[in-house]
Amino acid sequence: MLKAYQNKSALTKAYIQMHLSIILWGITGVLGRGINLSEGLLVWYRLIITSLSLGVYILLVSKSFKVSRANFWKLVGIGVLLMVHWLCFYGAIKYSNVSITLSLFSSTTLFTALIEPAITKKKFNKAELFYSILAMGGIAIIFYSDTNSYSIGIVLALLASFLGSFFNIFNKNIVHEVESEVVSFYEIFSGLLVLTVLLPFYIRYFHPASLFPSVNDWAMLFVLAIVCTHITLILSLNALKHLSAFTLNLSINLEPVYGMTLAFLIFGENKKLNAGFFIGTAIILLSVLLHAYFSSKNVDPELISS
Repeated sequence: MLKAYQNKSALTKAYIQMHLSIILWGITGVLGRGINLSEGLLVWYRLIITSLSLGVYILLVSKSFKVSRANFWKLVGIGVLLMVHWLCFYGAIKYSNVSITLSLFSSTTLFTALIEPAITKKKFNKAELFYSILAMGGIAIIFYSDTNSYSIGIVLALLASFLGSFFNIFNKNIVHEVESEVVSFYEIFSGLLVLTVLLPFYIRYFHPASLFPSVNDWAMLFVLAIVCTHITLILSLNALKHLSAFTLNLSINLEPVYGMTLAFLIFGENKKLNAGFFIGTAIILLSVLLHAYFSSKNVDPELISS
């Protein structure tokens, strides 16, 4: 009885942490559009600030940076993956807009449903595939109703979703062995080192208009790095200890709701979108609601194991 209560309490806390992280993630797209830097430099400055923030935090709370050699190289690989994912995500925003990018981000669920069983040996779940196909139907409507030549942005958004699906799958086991803050630090710092090496080539071939942030850019970068990255990574990784990667990735489909609402209010993007976009987005959100409803009716014991 007590164990069941504790499991339910842990699951409730995990869902709260997950949705707080999603709300904060919803702001990242708007900040990405508002910052007047190319995607490569935006991600580079974000990684610098977040690395410093996480490093200082770990020192202040006296936590150890020590990890096993095996986990260290896993974190390095995931960090590089995360960095490329961010490049694609902000590239998608620059080549299209916030609403298109966030609505297509839900394809993460389809990739997760297909990839997670192969990687983790988890039993294939037909229901997860159904929700994912439903979401992809919405994505197809958005893609084929595109009249604004956002094709490059759409492809980058789908690529970002594909790469993002691996992030929670690979982190699922590591968060049970290493503190969430330490996981985040090594991943962010690894991405920073690799992008720093590649940055001269990026600048040479992509010719960004500005190399240094303005005062307003710095303010938004700090919000993006500390509030929307440092805090959200820790919240999502803590939630991942009690939720499956698919549950987290599917729930992230709610991110477009928050992000698009802000984009409509701040940038007036709703005036540039056609009926196909709104129909497709409604279908995507339906997949989220169906998953949430049926999951609440039949909670998998695996999701509440600690």
